[in-house]
Amino acid sequence: MTSLFTSYQLGGLTLPNRMVMAPMTRARAAAGGLATPSMATYYAQRATAGLIVSEGVQPSLIGQSNPGTPGLFTDEQVEAWRPVTAAVHANGGRIFAQLMHGGRVSHPDTTGLQPVGPSAVPAVGDVFTPTGPQPAPMPRALSTTEVPEHARSYARAAQRAVEADFDGVELHGANGYLISQFLSSNANLRTDRYGGPIANRIRFVVEAVAATVEAVGGERTGIRLSPGGTFWGVEESEARDLYTALLTELAPLGLAYVHLEATAEEATLVALRRAWPGTLVMNPVFPMGAKQTGRDDADHWLGLGADLISFGRAFLANPDLVERLRGGLPLTPVDEATYFQGGDTGFLTYPAHQYAA
Repeated sequence: MTSLFTSYQLGGLTLPNRMVMAPMTRARAAAGGLATPSMATYYAQRATAGLIVSEGVQPSLIGQSNPGTPGLFTDEQVEAWRPVTAAVHANGGRIFAQLMHGGRVSHPDTTGLQPVGPSAVPAVGDVFTPTGPQPAPMPRALSTTEVPEHARSYARAAQRAVEADFDGVELHGANGYLISQFLSSNANLRTDRYGGPIANRIRFVVEAVAATVEAVGGERTGIRLSPGGTFWGVEESEARDLYTALLTELAPLGLAYVHLEATAEEATLVALRRAWPGTLVMNPVFPMGAKQTGRDDADHWLGLGADLISFGRAFLANPDLVERLRGGLPLTPVDEATYFQGGDTGFLTYPAHQYAA
């Protein structure tokens, strides 16, 4: 059986192990969506991961979902990210930027703009704003001529990510954000070429991925998906057929990987593993917040055919997670109260294990 600690060739990158640090919103960017020195320290502390995927990074102002998140659509943002990627590389790590367009999961108090989506259907629940949670607002439905511009925004951000010395990018196609909204059968009520049957609902994501591949290359491009997930009120009819069709369309593009969340029954996820000919990253634990991913979860999915395993909360609270799992050492639990409070507490303050000299 494949070991979590064997190396893996991911495109042009040799990963020293099969552990991926999953993308996690930390909401600690500076004004203007700028990365900070604390963010450089945070990611560098976790550089023993085979691959780090950054927190969600907005590809445009209108794509920003939460306050305090970083961007990759201005020259200043590119410059702010360079010390982060340099710190990771100096510690021997590899890092992809996750490109996250929030679509309807946003608020005018955050961006100054009315959110957009495939249809004028609001998200379910409260969204984060600078003054606290507020009900999700009504988005403006994108016109048919506008949709390709939002697909290309991922490609432009990917080019900026490469300028900032990221090793690649992951499109956030999961968790009820813009790509997920287009895939959805209840957030996407369109009657044009981007809505209705499965072949139309996958069109936006295929165009976004194809544009990104054209911009930075397939081996620098991954995508994260949450089959059957119901985040922010999205629903997906015929989830297995939907994602099988999507993976079939993505396969010729030569992507670095597909990153699946365990949001569907295991049989569906195994079927999608078989449908995808390339590298599969598996995020094993759902619902989010249930528990930290551990060695048993990782070994289970490696046995089912996953190539890499992503860890979220476990990496957040254990910067030396690779060494802890290798040595069978106890894991530090997360302090959820510090998730989005800002500052370095709960960000840089989780200690590494005290190893014997």
